Amino acid sequence: MLQVAFIRENKEEVIKRLAKRNLDAQSLIESVVALDEKRRATQVELDNILAESNKLSKDIGVLMKGGEKAKAEILKEKTANFKDQTKELTETLNTVTEELQTELYKIPNLPAEIVPEGKTPDDNLNIFEEGVVPKLHQGALPHWELAKKYDIIDFDLGAKITGAGFPVYKGKGAKLQRALITYFLDKNTDAGYQEFQVPHLVNEASGFGTGQLPDKEGQMYHVGEDNLYLIPTAEVPVTNLFRDVLLNESELPILCTGYTPCFRREAGSYGAHVRGLNRLHQFDKVEIVRIEHPEKSYEALDGMVEHVKDILKELQLPYRVLRLCGGDMGFASALTYDFEVFSTAQDRWLEISSVSNFETFQSNRLKLRFKDKEGKNQLVHTLNGSSLALPRVLAGILENYQTPEGIVIPEVLRKYTGFDIIN
Repeated sequence: MLQVAFIRENKEEVIKRLAKRNLDAQSLIESVVALDEKRRATQVELDNILAESNKLSKDIGVLMKGGEKAKAEILKEKTANFKDQTKELTETLNTVTEELQTELYKIPNLPAEIVPEGKTPDDNLNIFEEGVVPKLHQGALPHWELAKKYDIIDFDLGAKITGAGFPVYKGKGAKLQRALITYFLDKNTDAGYQEFQVPHLVNEASGFGTGQLPDKEGQMYHVGEDNLYLIPTAEVPVTNLFRDVLLNESELPILCTGYTPCFRREAGSYGAHVRGLNRLHQFDKVEIVRIEHPEKSYEALDGMVEHVKDILKELQLPYRVLRLCGGDMGFASALTYDFEVFSTAQDRWLEISSVSNFETFQSNRLKLRFKDKEGKNQLVHTLNGSSLALPRVLAGILENYQTPEGIVIPEVLRKYTGFDIIN
């Protein structure tokens, strides 16, 4: 959430920067500014009445002590009027504050300066590419056919138990999945990230804290009776560990990692591009989250990008890094880099990670601050990234490592799997 003071003082800049998201925010920003003015004016009026009421209360006390009861009764009538005004102004203030908060929740984060112009994924900027695309043997198969051939993932069985988008991993497929999770966590903890095991359900405050609510409410599974949400990413519970926390500057940076299953409704997802592991309603992901000093967050973002690159180098998968354009960025992000692995059997790129800097957008909602050297409270910057999302990484491994003899396991994973081929 943007800070209302920043919007008030930089109205035209905010409108201009949001235009990079292809959003005409003029009326929304005007509404926020008007509500903020009304809120502040109401607060001033309320404060003045409360101050006058307090003064009269003291005067009444003096008069009563001095035996001037008649004069005190006159002042009491005035205080009764003040109580009515106070009640009315308090109700108005609460209503306006709620309306202002609702409007602020509608405003996405401001794109960073280096975010490219654009409306669709076709306008994203390819900034890095590495790895050799393997030449597959004749008769090579897409991963959903390989899964069936080697009996390692059963999509039909998952559909029977739950529905489409909930696969069952079997045998060496399950072991490979577990190997990837452990490998990713080991890479992250070796890089200084502290591992957390967190709940897979969160409350409404947590969803609002990281920006999933109200923006992505339709994509989240909701447990109505308890008003809880299944997490769409570990980013939500991990970042919310620090909600309403005041840190010391010396505690920064804070590096966290965690593995969770993730749940997304993905309504309206159909077609060949969502076959197999390409898009699921439940999938596994290892996440990294950083709480950073504002002056160091973009340096940290670059470090996160290099960290994910290192993992993909060790997996020896062909990949590329995209800087997302304004029209393709997530609601809460100021700058996002997407990683894509090349699926040789599908002849297309598959997104496997997003690494983002949210600046103060999340921390403002979370009330996550640090006390600087001057003793002032400042908002931190929050960052997160997939390190990595498993389904499409697994798809890339199955397709790119397939041979006529079977699917070869990447060398870096063999100590985790205990086998070197699926056949």
